[in-house]
Amino acid sequence: MRYKGKWKYMKPPVWKPLYFVLHVFGAPVSWEVSAGSVLFRIENGIRQYLVLRYRSGHFDFPKGHMEEGETPEETAQRETGEEVGIWKTRVLPIHKSIRFFYVAKGEEREDRKRNRRGIWIFKIVHFFPLFTEESAISVPKDSHENTSAEWLPYADARRKLTFENARLVLDMAEKSVDFEH
Repeated sequence: MRYKGKWKYMKPPVWKPLYFVLHVFGAPVSWEVSAGSVLFRIENGIRQYLVLRYRSGHFDFPKGHMEEGETPEETAQRETGEEVGIWKTRVLPIHKSIRFFYVAKGEEREDRKRNRRGIWIFKIVHFFPLFTEESAISVPKDSHENTSAEWLPYADARRKLTFENARLVLDMAEKSVDFEH
């Protein structure tokens, strides 16, 4: 259990039956599936990973919602291209899925209310290591999500990431990529 002030908050499990029960009772819930990438390249024999800075101030990897008919791998590649302008990638045949729950705040909360989407979000994100030979990063100036991106060696990328889940995904990629290259 987490405590905030004198109020107690429980961290609910990201479990589909719990979502359905809450939904049936009219709770403002949303079940979402996304995909993302742990994009890496090799420069002077050193593996470097791409880390994004999001407008909210946290550091993470490119990710986004799956579109109709898309596979998780295709979503990871599309989101990477849209968020940092790198389209030539190769998906490694491994992935790690993370599950988390959060309550939308600020602009996201208002946008979800306007669009009648739940503000209690149960989320699963499938992450795939993607290899690229490209180095130029192009974060769109009008991006509503990201402000910048940078290539970092593993240890620096791990320190920079905000969330433990992101560090676990990076760890998976680092260990698995050794076998692929």
